[in-house]
Amino acid sequence: METRFSSKLVNAVRKGPLHAAILLICLIWFIPTFGLFVSSFRPANLILTTGWWKAFKPPFVFTLENYYKVITTSNMGRSFINSLIISIPSTVMPVIIAAFAAYAFSWMKFPGRDALFLLLIGLLVVPIQMTLIPVLRIFNRLHLTGTFFGIWLAHTAYGLPFAIYLLRNFIGELPVSIFESARLDGANHFDIFFRLVLPTSMPALSSLATFQFLWVWNDLLVALIYLGGTPTVAPMTVTISNLVNSYGGGWELLTSAAFISMILPIMMFFFLQRYFVHGILAGSVKG
Repeated sequence: METRFSSKLVNAVRKGPLHAAILLICLIWFIPTFGLFVSSFRPANLILTTGWWKAFKPPFVFTLENYYKVITTSNMGRSFINSLIISIPSTVMPVIIAAFAAYAFSWMKFPGRDALFLLLIGLLVVPIQMTLIPVLRIFNRLHLTGTFFGIWLAHTAYGLPFAIYLLRNFIGELPVSIFESARLDGANHFDIFFRLVLPTSMPALSSLATFQFLWVWNDLLVALIYLGGTPTVAPMTVTISNLVNSYGGGWELLTSAAFISMILPIMMFFFLQRYFVHGILAGSVKG
């Protein structure tokens, strides 16, 4: 017992500097978010003239005026709903399609399978900016510009290469014995996919959905190009970018607006943080 306790103590002492460094990095990373949170409750004149750390010196002055203005006069409530309408289908669609494609690339044999998969991998290095003008011209001809369906298609197309790559690495490493036993029992590809692959791949599917949702929720470029600044369909990122007028006024509202947009991603991170590890490690280790 003493030997085991001493070995644990030695390991703790050795890892002490590493843990301290990690805690320090986390603290430095958290300070801007905390400063944004404090500033969102300060009056506009104090935000413009003093730093957020002075809010803890008397007299203490906090207000909900910034949140009230953002929600009531800046169309933030409607933009929040628009972001949900955009993000949820733009997450579900690529995850479902990528799951089917990943299974096909992993366990189905067809001509050109490897070449097609390499082509998909190559799409990962293609900058999104190169596709904006051609896709926008196609959307204009099909009258998809400024519609939710058009932005769903755009986010699905942009997210599929990474989604297929991630799920293929995970599904491709599943034990062969599972598929052989299923085939001996007379299961076809649909039975194997829905009854075996999907339940087994839930960690990878959950992590992919988390990554995709956060990327779509925080996206500004794709939404600005394919939706424009129309208030009826504009997500929160576009609305926040329009808060500051051409003369630089109204930027104090960015504190509360930015924190409103951060609430849902922060909640997802704390509740689904274990899936980030699964997403990073999916398919990277055999066995």
